[in-house]
Amino acid sequence: MGSPYPTPITPDNTRIGWVGIGVMGGAMAARLLSAGYSVTIYARSPSKAHPLLSQGARLADSPASVARLCDIVFIMLGHPSDVRQIVLTRTDSILTGLKPNSVLVDHTSSHPELAKEISASARENNCWAVDAPVSGGDVGARTGNMAIFAGGDRAVVSWLLPLLHILGNRVTYMGGPGSGHSCKIANAIVAGGSFVGLSEGLVFARWAGLNREQWLEAVRGGPAGSRLMELFGQRIIDGDFKPGGFAEYMVKDLGMGVQTVEGAKDREVVVMPGAALSKELFTGLVANGEGKIGGHAIITVIERINGN
Repeated sequence: MGSPYPTPITPDNTRIGWVGIGVMGGAMAARLLSAGYSVTIYARSPSKAHPLLSQGARLADSPASVARLCDIVFIMLGHPSDVRQIVLTRTDSILTGLKPNSVLVDHTSSHPELAKEISASARENNCWAVDAPVSGGDVGARTGNMAIFAGGDRAVVSWLLPLLHILGNRVTYMGGPGSGHSCKIANAIVAGGSFVGLSEGLVFARWAGLNREQWLEAVRGGPAGSRLMELFGQRIIDGDFKPGGFAEYMVKDLGMGVQTVEGAKDREVVVMPGAALSKELFTGLVANGEGKIGGHAIITVIERINGN
């Protein structure tokens, strides 16, 4: 299938909708506003819309209204259940308002099977759906330094690139519907293990009497260094656990990975003991009432295990 429009995307001919303006979504929508695009937003809590409204966004009264007013609708929500409701099941859902040839782009970290369902429903309505979760945290959302993993029709993803490149500096087409979400789940498995490893390294460094800033500087340039260490290492040392992504989302993403392979009926089951252990540790963070702080706060679980 070809792209939905024969003309390229520009601020003059493309109206953007955005649903979900939290830590990540709000920063991403602001980047499109700064690039000159007309952006209409919907927020379940309208008070949270004020920063974007002050930058020129318009506020709609429902997801369907956003879809009726726009050519491309982006969503960035918390959980697959939120996506299902906003896109499919509400009486004023996005799909009830999408016009023929319009496009839905889901940046939520959601379930691959739900993405396939949404894509099929969109095509039945002569629309398109792309699953395009992101990795880069709050800093990446503000600066556009994010990886975007795109699943859906290749031609549609290619047509969207002018917008996706505003939001992220690395856009990778992963395959058909659901492939973007599968990529993000695999990314979360790596990130979860890396958070645990970084946290245990810092706990051990302090136990051994090392200066933790000096330890971080010593290892960051070697094989143990990572983008995650660059983004969160000093924040962990400083006890700055403001969320780049909520800890509860790590439980969600790791849980989707573990549950997907355990429930697979059409392929060989993969055993992932590390992902399962990471999920349990992040679940401990959430159980302690800290699901809304950053996932890098997992160090507090390691410290509590050690009596600190």
